[in-house]
Amino acid sequence: MSFDKFGKISYLSETKVADFAKYLEKGKIMATRCNTCGKLYFPPQADCPDDLSTDMTWEKLSGKCKLLTYTTAHFAPAGFQDDVPYTIALAQCEEGVKVYALLSRNINENEICIGMDLKLTPLQFPNGRITYELKKA
Repeated sequence: MSFDKFGKISYLSETKVADFAKYLEKGKIMATRCNTCGKLYFPPQADCPDDLSTDMTWEKLSGKCKLLTYTTAHFAPAGFQDDVPYTIALAQCEEGVKVYALLSRNINENEICIGMDLKLTPLQFPNGRITYELKKA
């Protein structure tokens, strides 16, 4: 299974964590956990950078998050020019991992506040590509 459907623009077609895109298509937000040291990773990693183990398992995240910080970009790299302005957020998942993701366009700027409850959910683009975003819980 290739990774070529993930994201708005793919820069990588193959990866050892390609199943991540398949899980998103099924509505599941998945992380990987190192079976050696127990550390949880999101986005998923195939190898643990702490102990170099390749003994990783998939673990479903609840998606429940709290907003830590955010910024609104009024510029964009190639391929994303039509998306400006957009808001990028850092949130803490209840499982402990931090998530860096787009904040849903359905959240009004005046509603955004540090500590607000968010939900990490899959985001399907009209062209069939998939990623994830943070929505109001």
